[in-house]
Amino acid sequence: MNGAGGWRTGGASIDAQEDPGTPDLRGGWRYLWWLVGRQWRRCAAGAVLASVWMVLLAATPYLMARAVDHGLEPGDPGALAGWTAALVAAGAVNAGLGVLRHRVMTRVRMDANFRTVKVVVGHATRLGAALRRQVGAGEVVTIGVGDVQTISQSLTAVGPGFGAVVAYAAIGGLVLSVSVRLALVVLLGVPVLGVLMGPLMGRLQGRETEYRERQSVLTARIGDLVGGLRVLNGLGGKSLVADAFRRDSARLREQGYRVGAVTSWIQALGVGLPTLFLGVVTWLGARLAVRGEISVGELVSVYGYVVALGWPVVFLIEMSQQLNRGVVAARRVVAFLRLEPEPDEGTRDAPAGPSVLYDPESGVRVPPGRLTVLAGARPADAAAVIDRLGRYAPSGVTWGGVPLAEIPLARVRERILVAEAEADLFAGTLREVLGAGGSRPGDADDDGGRLRRAGAAGRHEPAGGRRHAGASGASSEARLSRAVSAAAADDVVRGLPQGLDTPVAAQGRSLSGGQRQRVRLARALLADPEVLLAVEPTSALDAHTEATVAERLRTAREGRTTVLAGTSPLVLDRADVVHWLVDGKVAATGSHRELLDAEPGYRQLVARDTEDAEDTEDARDARGGEAVR
Repeated sequence: MNGAGGWRTGGASIDAQEDPGTPDLRGGWRYLWWLVGRQWRRCAAGAVLASVWMVLLAATPYLMARAVDHGLEPGDPGALAGWTAALVAAGAVNAGLGVLRHRVMTRVRMDANFRTVKVVVGHATRLGAALRRQVGAGEVVTIGVGDVQTISQSLTAVGPGFGAVVAYAAIGGLVLSVSVRLALVVLLGVPVLGVLMGPLMGRLQGRETEYRERQSVLTARIGDLVGGLRVLNGLGGKSLVADAFRRDSARLREQGYRVGAVTSWIQALGVGLPTLFLGVVTWLGARLAVRGEISVGELVSVYGYVVALGWPVVFLIEMSQQLNRGVVAARRVVAFLRLEPEPDEGTRDAPAGPSVLYDPESGVRVPPGRLTVLAGARPADAAAVIDRLGRYAPSGVTWGGVPLAEIPLARVRERILVAEAEADLFAGTLREVLGAGGSRPGDADDDGGRLRRAGAAGRHEPAGGRRHAGASGASSEARLSRAVSAAAADDVVRGLPQGLDTPVAAQGRSLSGGQRQRVRLARALLADPEVLLAVEPTSALDAHTEATVAERLRTAREGRTTVLAGTSPLVLDRADVVHWLVDGKVAATGSHRELLDAEPGYRQLVARDTEDAEDTEDARDARGGEAVR
């Protein structure tokens, strides 16, 4: 990336802040044509360069024939030298044109690549929480990794493909000047080749589409397998899932073989038929030369014309193959871009101040300004309540008596923040990861450049995420310091070489599990929402650090509404209100100690969690690292 915020590859400069435009979603071909239209001057330049380059390939046998007929055969050294010099000059010019053509088409490819990436990523952020409910993770990964590359690569065939048509016509005209009979053979040969290869191109589209669909399913399974590997191993189900994965992989491999079989026939015909074609024309030309109907030089030129015609034929076949693959990928991108975010029909005003959140499905009532903890034997039950309270799932939740679904989503996102245990961490300095750094491409809004980072909530909702005003100076540093301290992440900052300015890898891979969790919590606290909903915010911490976080979190959120999901007794003991969930419903409500005395089931749940914590701490001490429960 250059200093101005653009990408530079092969001389191409694409401004990262530039609006990519509104794509044509009427079909795969329309989308490809839209990409061409967004850089039509560059595509036109590539077509002109490719046309001149291919026509000059045909000029080589023409100049060679003149050298034979006017220099070599009559024994004229001057004419031979002149035509030879022209032949060398044409070769040098053509070499330069080939370099320019390649550079221009590389720019076309990179522009299409980044433009598609921007529209896909932009649409993914607009879909927000609806994304995972409408399309699988594997589909998104396959589009981002495979389809975007295939689309951009297909556009590089447009310029040479156009040039191939021009060269085909030019070579046909040159052969016509030698012999009408040979010209008919040359001009009719390529259409015959197209007729033979047309059905194969259609079959390639079908096979390629099926392959891409199977690939996305397998990619999703890989993500699920990696995400739940430790759980599967503990349940003894790893081998079962591995067997299923091997079967899916084998089916994908077989489908890949079928795609390869069609491709191999296309390539075989692309090489074999022009060779057969060359043999037929050479045989006919030799017979004409023997009968004296054409000169020796003209025979040489005809042979050269047919050889030169091989390049346009190869490019036409490659263009057909690349465009067929590109339109399959474009259809998948178009299908993704057609997904619509969940409609926001909210028209009612949000409560003027802190108010009660109530979930009738579970019976959870969240008093304003208090620390509430949801404890259940099944973590998914508590997480589901958090999703409903944060309006990430359809529900009848009310906020101050007003149905949450009837309040505009932007107003909800401004005041209610959901912090997931596995919220994404983007690459950048630790300061930027926490949301206190400068903006990155795509972060700026039209509201004065303020950042909207719903990533702090583990969600991506740029249409109404929590806004960070980006305060500067001592005030900003003080807020950041308080958030880091409240999350007990001081030692994380001190342990990094450059402190807050240390680069952090994507998803925090350069940090330990406990460090990542504290960074996520600090990011959520820095947002300072009116209502903070957090899922298992201390599950990856050792007992000592967890106790510190629980105490500091209560202090940092004093007077603010905070709802946590978890069963850690260290956190439960500091809660104002504890809801004990059984099968997703509130079975009892009270303080931690009241529930310990009155509810045997709750007491058993907390005791089991305590035993798990002790076991985990023993494991941590044995390996000298932070525990991951």
